Amino acid sequence: MPIVGQSAETTDWVSRFADEVIEESERRAPGKPVVVASGLSPSGPIHLGNLREVMTPHLVADEIRRRGHQVRHLISWDDYDRYRKVPAGVPGVDDSWGEHIGKPLTSVPAPKGSAHPNWAEHFKAAMIDALAELGVEFDGISQTAQYTSGVYREQILHAMAHRGDIDAILDQYRTKKAPAAAKKQQKPLDEAEVEAAEGSGAAAEDDGSSGSAGYFPYKPYCGNCEKDLTTVTSYDDATTELSYTCNACGFSETVRLNEFNRGKLVWKVDWPMRWAYEGVVFEPSGVDHSSPGSSFQVGGQIVGIFGGKQPIGPMYAFVGISGMAKMSSSKGGVPTPGDALKIMEPQLLRWLYARRRPNQSFKIAFDQEIQRLYDEWDKLDAKVADGTALPADVAAHSRAVGTAGGELPRTARVLPYRTLASVADITAGHEDQALRILSELDPDHPLSTLDEVRPRYDKAESWINTQVPAEQRTIVRGEPDAELLKSLDEASQQSLRLLLDGLASNWSLDGLTHLVYGVPKVQAGFSADATPKELPAEIKTAQRAFFALLYQLLVSRDTGPRLPTLLLAVGQERVRALLGE
Repeated sequence: MPIVGQSAETTDWVSRFADEVIEESERRAPGKPVVVASGLSPSGPIHLGNLREVMTPHLVADEIRRRGHQVRHLISWDDYDRYRKVPAGVPGVDDSWGEHIGKPLTSVPAPKGSAHPNWAEHFKAAMIDALAELGVEFDGISQTAQYTSGVYREQILHAMAHRGDIDAILDQYRTKKAPAAAKKQQKPLDEAEVEAAEGSGAAAEDDGSSGSAGYFPYKPYCGNCEKDLTTVTSYDDATTELSYTCNACGFSETVRLNEFNRGKLVWKVDWPMRWAYEGVVFEPSGVDHSSPGSSFQVGGQIVGIFGGKQPIGPMYAFVGISGMAKMSSSKGGVPTPGDALKIMEPQLLRWLYARRRPNQSFKIAFDQEIQRLYDEWDKLDAKVADGTALPADVAAHSRAVGTAGGELPRTARVLPYRTLASVADITAGHEDQALRILSELDPDHPLSTLDEVRPRYDKAESWINTQVPAEQRTIVRGEPDAELLKSLDEASQQSLRLLLDGLASNWSLDGLTHLVYGVPKVQAGFSADATPKELPAEIKTAQRAFFALLYQLLVSRDTGPRLPTLLLAVGQERVRALLGE
């Protein structure tokens, strides 16, 4: 499925990265599949900012696949990371989960009521479902499985043997250098210190176990309480005999690291180790991992210890939500890809990530802005269909509607999202009424079933039900507003008569649009077909006043859904009654 209408002079950001990645992969591993990677921590709800960690390499991998190359997109599930905090606002979770802080995420119970065996699997499952709907093809790697099965044993022993080299690299970036004597007594970060370090950049991460025996890039999980608040007290390179003490429960033991699988390399060593182990050529990193002394920068030096090279890849900017600040996965209630896919089709969500370069931030709309976004998307769809879209827009559209494997399922009959939302709002779940209204939008081509406008109709209905406040929902009056009708002046009464006289002959979306905009023109002595250029500015004021009157008489508010849609939804007989005929 090639990107249509694209030339060498007008390539989009995805194509440019694909060129670089293919070239680099041939240099590093000629003849082998191209490897791109993402990393996700299921420490809580995986939000829409994290999705950029996946969509950036996915889009590049898909372009490489379209060109006929073999490619693997790895998603490393960092499910062997420590449980750092109890996220706020997660259903089925209370303060009692605090007792599990310090354990691997796969050793923490899932929220109450979950069908999944542990915390990590609970949050992974929702992301996996969303990625399937988005058409993202990937190879998932559980770091719990990798570490506990001994897959990384040789890499761990290698890191321990070269701990002095690793420590020297890390020391270049440590902002506070303790005196040598004090450094030997340094304890691992406790929970309060880890909390304080959050938000101060990746350079503040705990980068190893430093006790009286010196620095170690490996942290055992305690054999008694399972927590990683441990300090290595001795290590013998020849025998791999390692002793540690747990600072949480006081437990201590001695193990042989060449047969011990209950621990992991610290993050700043773990990440570059995996680059080398998997042969990763392309992996983007967030702004928080790209600052001086951060994981990506430090990893670029440490990866050489494992005989590998740092991946190429851009720094990606944050993704926001309309009306919300930068998202943080440590807080509950932050929208996830699954939340977004309840209110928008996968094509639209893919397009939002495809059309912006990774270093450009953007917002995803959960408010009224989603209607404008859909209008923009539908206009692009039409331009692509008639061949008038710009090449870069054609490329982004192609990446949004499908992958190398084919097009994603799409709504058979495209109607404006704002129209579908208005109908769902007014009909409040009555599908027979929704079908009646939507069939009257275009009487020459009526709908036979709501399935023709699905899944877009379902997404719009979900948006109305979950994102629109109750006070903004549309409730059609049960009885005419007799008092308001009685108070109308002659001009207002005339405007209602003109509307009522034209209802029968204009009962379609286009016809009613022409009618409601035309009434104030006719009242002012102009043709209903007169264009804005032919009309004085006062006509717009008259139109706004007329619309406000209709809203008041129909829904007791000054605003509401687009009037043509509202009129169709209310039905001709009821409209006539409410307007005082």
